[in-house]
Amino acid sequence: MNLFDLSQASADVRAASPAQVQLDEQGRLRHFLDIEGLPRSVLTEILDTADHFRGIGDAEVKKVPLLRGRTVANMFFENSTRTRATFELAAKRLSADVLNLDIKTSSAAKGESLMDTLVNLEAMQADAFVVRHGDSGAAHFIASQITPHVAIINAGDGRHAHPTQAMLDMLTIRRHKGEFANLRVAIVGDILHSRVARSQIQALNTLGAAEVRVVAPQTLLPIGVETLGCQVFTELAAGLKDVDVVIMLRLQKERMDGALLPSESEYYRRYGLTRESLAHAHPDAVVMHPGPINRGVEIESAVADGPRSLILDQVTNGIAVRMAVLSMAVSGQMKARAERRGERSRGAGA
Repeated sequence: MNLFDLSQASADVRAASPAQVQLDEQGRLRHFLDIEGLPRSVLTEILDTADHFRGIGDAEVKKVPLLRGRTVANMFFENSTRTRATFELAAKRLSADVLNLDIKTSSAAKGESLMDTLVNLEAMQADAFVVRHGDSGAAHFIASQITPHVAIINAGDGRHAHPTQAMLDMLTIRRHKGEFANLRVAIVGDILHSRVARSQIQALNTLGAAEVRVVAPQTLLPIGVETLGCQVFTELAAGLKDVDVVIMLRLQKERMDGALLPSESEYYRRYGLTRESLAHAHPDAVVMHPGPINRGVEIESAVADGPRSLILDQVTNGIAVRMAVLSMAVSGQMKARAERRGERSRGAGA
């Protein structure tokens, strides 16, 4: 469902860098759209804040009052289970009011433009929009062109970025492996269609990982992927050799045009993570997957459910990371509003 035309404002959107849009003049987070352009200090602050929030899930009362009286609107223009559920839980654990907008039955289905929907929600004093959209750049467009004073959190846009998924993966890695400086990480699978892979590569490089590898058949590698800061492998054994972390990716068949693979069984034979292929990695290597898992296509059940798998930890960490991002972005916007009010007051008294 294409509810607006990004091409109408593509030049304006690209004119402002991601860092310019996401951070205020004091370097505070006010939107979370992309890993690109964010300094290591901001990513570390997200991880540290998420680490603090992680214990709330074990408390008898799983809530803190940080966003009490604030409203978070979840706007998912693409299907989602884990991301949507964890964003909703994250907002509720911060004591925010949560509005889940059902796009299929909303006014957008009656012909209302995305811009009209968003500005009406802004007029209702919504404080944050969590947006998943099939168009790359959608969240950036909203933050820079439509509702700049509402915290916009990118929950996945086209093939472009999925920054909160990348950050929950970074939190998972850090909790199990410590600092990033000595880590070798392999990202395996459908790199071509994966917004997750792009964000993971950028996050790993920003946080100082020693080596980032991507492993995939040639048909599932984007042209120039090495310019993101990774080594490219087309053979699984070579790509996994001595790595500390293996991140498997889902085959995104819904985004594939044409026959990019001979068959799922052939893909599993050459690129599926099994106990045998995992033996090429470091003996203490951990296994991750953003989900949903295609068992017997991307990963063997014995590995997905095995002692080296951190897949369920990723889900738990997703709530903490999304709490961190929501609290930081809404707080940044609130401080900016207070500063604008102060400037207007000083101007009126002059």
